[in-house]
Amino acid sequence: LIICAVTKAASSYQEAQSASARQLTVQMMQNPQILAALQERLDGLNGSPSGYMESLPKVVKRRVNALKNLQVKCAHIEAKFYEEVHELERKYAALYQPLFDKRSDIVRAAYEPTDEECEWKVDEEEELTEEMKEKAKLEEEKKDEEKEDPKGIPEFWLTVFKNVDLLSDMLQVGSEQKVGHSICGGSYCLPPSFTLEFYFEPNEFFTNTVLTKTYKMRSEPDESDPFSFDGPEIMSCTGCTIDWTKGKNVTLKTIKKKQKHKGRGTVRTVTKTVPNDSFFNFFSPPEVPENGELDEDSEAILAADFEIGHFIRERIVPRAILYFTGEAIEDDDDEYDEEGEEADDEEGEEEADEENDPDYDPKVSTQPGS
Repeated sequence: LIICAVTKAASSYQEAQSASARQLTVQMMQNPQILAALQERLDGLNGSPSGYMESLPKVVKRRVNALKNLQVKCAHIEAKFYEEVHELERKYAALYQPLFDKRSDIVRAAYEPTDEECEWKVDEEEELTEEMKEKAKLEEEKKDEEKEDPKGIPEFWLTVFKNVDLLSDMLQVGSEQKVGHSICGGSYCLPPSFTLEFYFEPNEFFTNTVLTKTYKMRSEPDESDPFSFDGPEIMSCTGCTIDWTKGKNVTLKTIKKKQKHKGRGTVRTVTKTVPNDSFFNFFSPPEVPENGELDEDSEAILAADFEIGHFIRERIVPRAILYFTGEAIEDDDDEYDEEGEEADDEEGEEEADEENDPDYDPKVSTQPGS
């Protein structure tokens, strides 16, 4: 009886200690300072060498080197794969181009589509009653009587840019009018690069009819670091020279500053020309030096530039009408929501599996490094 009592007391003491430890752990994990210190410690441990490679026998290290050489060969085969993919893109770009040209003609009123080309079958959910159709028809006729028939699709590309958060930030007051006249198009130059083309109607600001931006890409592994290869990547980009009309350069602005003479104490007004935020700065990106070293500001600008260039090429040019109507944006949002829900479901399933696991111990799972 004495042994049982002592055992029971020891068990109760251990349970109390365990409960106290869990409560203390919860309190610690709710402390931001402790969490920050723990995260810093974990960051220091992340990626640190275990020493296992150094402990391997020489004969095993030789075989490891053989595997690394195989990996380099895999990287070169992957580069060849992307080279052929690019050639396939060029082939289909030639098939897309006539459709893009016709789209451009419709937008800028160079071609009026036929009734057959304009017929669009709505979904059953979008079908309108006869009464609603008649009402909509009368409203359209009334609008047509009140104003002149517009040419093409006014502000097509301006609307596309405004509808996309990534691109709308590029638009500044004063330059939006110019962007509204642009007819955007894309084309591919020799591998592994691509060129974006922006066509402009005659305007008072510059004499160019087309502005271009070329992105140079690398599709082969870097010999000095072949394991870093993860498919084609943009290495640099170059814009074109904009032939501004005198006094109409929207990338510059004039400011006036008052200066006080140190000796005489007189004040004078000085006029200075400084850079101005504008969409057209897109065509004057920072130059990448031969050594590839850039300051933080230039790196940030180029990173954003590369993202925009890639997005325009991959999404905007092929699906411009859907970004004009907003349908592509809704699809992007739905895709994002579905991915988020799937991630939440997977996380919930993992938690449930852990709780149903007879060997699951919450005390162990919360330990760093487990």
